[in-house]
Amino acid sequence: MGNREALLQGAKQCLFEKGVTRTTARDIATAAGVSLAAIGYHFGSTEALLNQALFEAVGEWGARLGEAMGAGGDPAAIWDGVIASVRSDRAMWTVQYELVGQIDRADQLHTFLTDSQRYARSELAGLFASHTESAAGDEERRLLGGLYQAILGGLVMQWLVDPQNAPTGADIVAALKLAARD
Repeated sequence: MGNREALLQGAKQCLFEKGVTRTTARDIATAAGVSLAAIGYHFGSTEALLNQALFEAVGEWGARLGEAMGAGGDPAAIWDGVIASVRSDRAMWTVQYELVGQIDRADQLHTFLTDSQRYARSELAGLFASHTESAAGDEERRLLGGLYQAILGGLVMQWLVDPQNAPTGADIVAALKLAARD
């Protein structure tokens, strides 16, 4: 593994163990077993490295989620699979919510999260498309992806804060049916 890859692995480790605000360049370099200068050489800044590490971690989570959902099943089972993946990747979600609290103070972070949100909408529409309406058109993908993203974000928050009372997959499906009747 080269220095760049080691830095990404070290950054992911630090993000999930310490969070964003407590992770230093020295922490990452130590975890990666490389010099501090390697961060600047490969990424330009610690912030850029942390953003890239988080982007990769979210992509890896999305791939695992896609594999879990690829087996098919009823909508409640799909949402239960999402919940299981959120529970197993709690540290990643905690870091993302930590970052949201900082977007007004960091332009690069705001741009990174905006781009990530757009990408996530499209990916979520694709993941759910085989189990719901076709999301063939760009506008349909945007609308469905936004809905799934809104549900997912709220679901994650509930599972992070109060997992004993957070909705199950069956609860989500039942609530969507109730909302569709109105």
